[in-house]
Amino acid sequence: MSFEQLGLSTDLLRAISDQGYKKPTPIQEQAIPVILNGSDVMGGAQTGTGKTASFTLPMLRRLEVYANSSMSPAKHPVRALILVPTRELAVQVYESVRTYAKYLPLRATVVFGGVNIDAQIEAVRFGIEILVATPGRLLDHLQQKTLSLSKVEILILDEADRMLDMGFLPDIKQIVEMLPERRQNLMFSATFSGEIKKLANKILNKPVLIEVAKQNSVNEMITHVVHPVESCRKQELLIFLIKQKELQQVLVFTRTKQGADRLAQYLNRHDIASAALHGDRNQLQRSQALGSFKNGLTRVLVATDVAARGLDIDELSYVINFELPNTPEDYIHRIGRTGRAGAKGVAISLACQEESKLLAGIEKLLKTKIKIEEISEFGATRQQLQTVDLLIEEKKIKRTNSSSNRIKQPSFAKHNKSATIHFKSEAITKNTHRTEKSKDPLFTQPYISKFSHVQAAQIESEKQIERNMLHRRSYGYSNKPLPALFIPLVMNKQKN
Repeated sequence: MSFEQLGLSTDLLRAISDQGYKKPTPIQEQAIPVILNGSDVMGGAQTGTGKTASFTLPMLRRLEVYANSSMSPAKHPVRALILVPTRELAVQVYESVRTYAKYLPLRATVVFGGVNIDAQIEAVRFGIEILVATPGRLLDHLQQKTLSLSKVEILILDEADRMLDMGFLPDIKQIVEMLPERRQNLMFSATFSGEIKKLANKILNKPVLIEVAKQNSVNEMITHVVHPVESCRKQELLIFLIKQKELQQVLVFTRTKQGADRLAQYLNRHDIASAALHGDRNQLQRSQALGSFKNGLTRVLVATDVAARGLDIDELSYVINFELPNTPEDYIHRIGRTGRAGAKGVAISLACQEESKLLAGIEKLLKTKIKIEEISEFGATRQQLQTVDLLIEEKKIKRTNSSSNRIKQPSFAKHNKSATIHFKSEAITKNTHRTEKSKDPLFTQPYISKFSHVQAAQIESEKQIERNMLHRRSYGYSNKPLPALFIPLVMNKQKN
């Protein structure tokens, strides 16, 4: 099938031809006709398979009837709203809209946090038909009443699962309540969880489910490999791989922002031009880091999972997991930055013993074993990586023994296991006796004071005086009597 058979306009076909695309991808082939018919869609596809174009092209086709060259903002109300989780993805989707709408008099803009809102307000007030936004910044505009969503006809949620992971569900609900009830709803993501399907049931109206690949599957063009290594030698191994394979452009993932900064600094000290990309960087820093990486000025881009969505880098051959992600689904999105548009890619993971459970979770999700390659120059071996569960159990036993050793034990207990067990049973017996002790009348009968009320009041008064003295001493007040020289005149007159 060709793009001409999908029902797209001549202007859109020209824009597609300018990009050099000849045939639609499976997700485009299935989703575009359904969207053009006006149906709600719940679409899932592997990252890098043309998912963005699968909703951008039919959206533009449906909005062509509103295309006009009027300078009046009233002639350009927001007709389509695209919500995305991250700034990088927002920019990518916006660029895709501009690319395919280059021959259409339709206006579009993008709004996201981390930058001054004034320029965005000016762009929105100028009048736009298509708005790409992150939920938080969109709510800022709505609260300031700089735009209206009353004319929205198409709502698109891209990477919906990531938006839920980032806690945007309350924002999404608030935004949806401001939209017209009659509209077309599209939800696209690389993966669909149970929570996503619940959200779809609330937003979508009888959606058509389109999944061109099995859920949580990965691109077959990507080769996966794991290098066992001791955690303290990961940095050395990373440099070894970059120099051995002569990698000129590699995306490296870490779990934390601080870890990304430290790793980028370490690589720079070893003459490997690197930059860090994470949520603590402002938009200018993020744009500069990404731009220098795309232009080849930076050899390595060290990023957290914020970059696992929205990065579209041409011919990126290598992705390295310096640290395995905490959730297996994030592994799919990380490696989805390579092997795009039919190109081959390599996903390398540096795994230490402590990460074997994370590796097992990834393999369970992928339903396949990842190839393990040992590098003799570096510490960990295949057996160490696979037997970490036994090591974890040994650590648990050691922790249990160390906690029990806090109680005084006989000296021979360290060398005699039966004695240790016997000692523990004795400790349990002591606890039992303590429980029985609570039945003593001393604990069960009400307390009756041996002092009268007068005696009790006198004792309490003495205690209060003592507390006051301690309080004065703590704040540096002196308890010594003042000399007569410092006695006020009023007091002297009273004495006279």
